[in-house]
Amino acid sequence: MAKKVIIVGAGPCGVLLAHYLLRRGDKYEIEIYERRHDPRVVAFSNSRTFPISLNERGMNSLGQIEGLESAVKDISLSVMGGIFHQKNGKTRYSPKNKPLVTLDRTKLAIVMLEQLIQKYDSSRLKINFNCQCMETDFIAKTIQIKNLETSEEFNANYDLLIGADGASSVVRKNLLATEDFECVEEYVTNDYKSLFLSAPDENSSTQLKPGNIHSWMLNDGTIVLLLFQKDGTLSGVIHFPHEKNQVQSLASKEDVLTFFQQNLPEISKLITEEEAESFLNRPISRMLTIRCNRYNHGNSVLIMGDSAHAVSFFIGQGCNASLEDVVVFDNLLNEYSDNLDEVLQQFTIRRREDAHALVELGNNTFPLSKGLFIEFLLRDIFAKTIHRIFPQRYLPSLSDLIFESSLPYSKILDSYKGWISKVKKSNAKFLAS
Repeated sequence: MAKKVIIVGAGPCGVLLAHYLLRRGDKYEIEIYERRHDPRVVAFSNSRTFPISLNERGMNSLGQIEGLESAVKDISLSVMGGIFHQKNGKTRYSPKNKPLVTLDRTKLAIVMLEQLIQKYDSSRLKINFNCQCMETDFIAKTIQIKNLETSEEFNANYDLLIGADGASSVVRKNLLATEDFECVEEYVTNDYKSLFLSAPDENSSTQLKPGNIHSWMLNDGTIVLLLFQKDGTLSGVIHFPHEKNQVQSLASKEDVLTFFQQNLPEISKLITEEEAESFLNRPISRMLTIRCNRYNHGNSVLIMGDSAHAVSFFIGQGCNASLEDVVVFDNLLNEYSDNLDEVLQQFTIRRREDAHALVELGNNTFPLSKGLFIEFLLRDIFAKTIHRIFPQRYLPSLSDLIFESSLPYSKILDSYKGWISKVKKSNAKFLAS
C-alpha cells in the first residue's frame, strides 16, 4: 500500500522531492500544502524575490529527473565570471572554470511545478495553494491546515511529513516541543532589498555585461550583487548592515537616485524613477540562519532545505544545498530499501555536519571590511593560479570549491578554517565599531 507523504512548502526543495518520490512507482502518494498563491496564476511580490545561481551541486540534483534540467536551462542564463566594480571605475574580473546557471527563484519554482503536474495526475499528486500549516500532531500523525481564501480549517493525516517550508518553518517550530530537539536561529548581520534594473542600451558605456555576476562593496559594508535575466534586464539584491547604513536613511525617491549616483554610478544609469520609488517602498527583509541538532522525529517527520539549515545569501548556496538534500534523501531510500526508520535517522547523521558547515561558510567566507575583502580577491587569484600549475599539491580556491564543486561543505570548511576564523573575527570587530 502506498505511503501518504505530506510536503509542507512548494518551493524548489519541496517540489523536487515530489518529483523524486513519485518516480519510485506506486510506493508514495503526495500532498503538497503551500501558504502562498499558485505562482503560475498570481505573481509573487517582488519585495522578497531574488536571482539565484545553481552550480554543479544544484544542477546535478535537477539532472536526475528527466526533462527538468533542460527545462530550467531554457529559462536561465549561463555565467562564466564575476566582475567586482571599484569606486574609481576600475574592475577586477574573476573567471569561472564551470558555468553557473542563473535565474529568478520564482521562475525556477514555476518550471519545476509545471514539469511535475505534466508528469503526474491527481490520483497520486494533490497540490493545495493558499493553505497554511497551523499545527502538527506527531502522535496522531495529522496536521491542521487553514485555507487562507475561505478561512476553513481542516486536518490531514500522513504516514510521512516533510517540512520544506523555509527558514520560518512551522514544522520545525513544532519539533521544538519534542524531546532533545535543539535549534539555533540567528539573523544574518545584513538586511536586504531587491533591485530591478532596465536593460543596458547597446551603445551604453556601462561595463555591465551579460555572462557575469556583478558586485560592488561600499565602505559601510553595503554589498550589491546583480545578474542579467533572460530578457536583458538585471535583477539582484543590495545587502546592508542591520544598523548604521545608508540605505535605511533614504526617505524619498530623490534620496534613492542620489544614493546610487554618488555610490554606484553604473547602477544609477539603469535605475528608473519608477524603480527608485518601488525600491524606497519595498520593505527591508531579514534572513535567518538555522542550525539544528537533528532533522527527524522518529520515522514519520523530517525537515529539509531552509527549514533545516537556512544559510546567509553571501555564498549563494541555499538553493543548491536544498536541492542536494533531496538527492541525499533519495540515495538513502535506495540504500535502505525505503525503510523510513533507518532513512530518517541516517538523513540527520549524513547531513548535519555539512549543514552546520554551510552556515559557517555562509557567514564567514566574505569579509565586511573592504580592506580584507581586497585581500580575499588577491588570495582567490593566487589560489586559482597556483592550483592550475600544481593541481596535485595545492587546493582550488575557496570560491571554486564553493561555487564549482560538489565537495561536502564540511570538507570545504576544514580546508579553509584558518581564513574562516580570520573573517569571523574581522566581521565581529567591523560590526562592533
